[in-house]
Amino acid sequence: MFSAVEWMIAWRYMRARRAEGFISVIAGFSLMGIALGVATLIIVLSVMNGFRIELLDRILGLNGHIAVITSTGTVANYNPLAERVRVVDGVLSVTPLVEGQILATNGGRSAGAVVRGLTSEDLTSRPSIADNIRLGSLANFKGNDAIVLGSRLARSLGAIPGDKVTLVSPKGTVTAFGTVPRLQAYTVVATFEVGMFEFDSSFIFMPLEAAQKYFRMGDTVSQLEIFVKDPDNLLRQRTAIGAALDAEHRLFDWQQSNRSFFNALQVERNVMFLILTLIILVAAFNIISSLIMLVKDKGSAIAILRTVGASRGTIMRIFFIVGTSIGVVGTASGTILGLLFAHNIESLRRAIESLTGNDLFAAEIYFLSQLPAEVDTGEVIMVVCMALGLSILATLYPSWRASRLDPVEALRNE
Repeated sequence: MFSAVEWMIAWRYMRARRAEGFISVIAGFSLMGIALGVATLIIVLSVMNGFRIELLDRILGLNGHIAVITSTGTVANYNPLAERVRVVDGVLSVTPLVEGQILATNGGRSAGAVVRGLTSEDLTSRPSIADNIRLGSLANFKGNDAIVLGSRLARSLGAIPGDKVTLVSPKGTVTAFGTVPRLQAYTVVATFEVGMFEFDSSFIFMPLEAAQKYFRMGDTVSQLEIFVKDPDNLLRQRTAIGAALDAEHRLFDWQQSNRSFFNALQVERNVMFLILTLIILVAAFNIISSLIMLVKDKGSAIAILRTVGASRGTIMRIFFIVGTSIGVVGTASGTILGLLFAHNIESLRRAIESLTGNDLFAAEIYFLSQLPAEVDTGEVIMVVCMALGLSILATLYPSWRASRLDPVEALRNE
């Protein structure tokens, strides 16, 4: 499509000369703008993908995909009900669960927390907890005197395995002098760290029977947690599970409880994509301006080429090569830079924090203790195609203008 002569002339036009220094500077900024725009888009999209995947994995790792609840807040006869749900196609597990809010105290320190009571078998079967034990062991998670703390909660209370932590329930005993909060001490047998601030700083696990006794729930539970094979497609699962339940039971899934949060992430991702696309768009306009200036500067050279037999198509292809080369090199550089940055973003964050002494990614604000990044090949291809498309479109008008230049007028103006 392009001849060797056209490539040679285009290369000569791209080489900086003293008289064309300003044009070369504009072209360089255009290349840098495209590279930075592509790299930034890849990095931001990767981080947003990483956030969603990490949050989703951790939320669904600790919380069930579907919860069976009642209007009274307690589920009676939960064992037969759980057995009916377990045989539903697509259900992986059903966990009876007791949940309540308490105040945890130890050595003068206190912190609010959420207690979750479940059996030892159910807790050890959850990889998000069993695979992330930091201190102690789940082997002692049994009886009426054992709890497992989140690592950040344990640090805030100054507690380690073997220590006694007192739990204070606001639903206390009613006496003639008012309601007295219920206090009971439990032994810390282990601490866990899943990497999500909310869970690590506020969750306590307790054996199911001990939690039932502490919250005075008798032989009932707060809910049944259900894990299914396909949590992203819950409509069919909800219908099948609902058919196995009584009229008093209701279903509440993870999409309902986290819809606003994940919708906000998606909106933020889309807005960031539009804003950062403007960087590439501005760089594309710089290509137009630099090529128009180059056409004006090379007017006499274009006129000479036309007089020796070069066609308008040849002239157009020469400047098309010049402009497209800027876009291709900028896009390739930005893609490499963005992928390198995305794959090493956590190491770079730690290096910057060690140099500046500042916490750039506070877990209290961003929920996660590490900066995640997940590169999506389809999104990278989309960004590359968009950058190349804008670059090609930016070269069309200057190239067409160069091909329409009148040789006689160009030589006369010289």
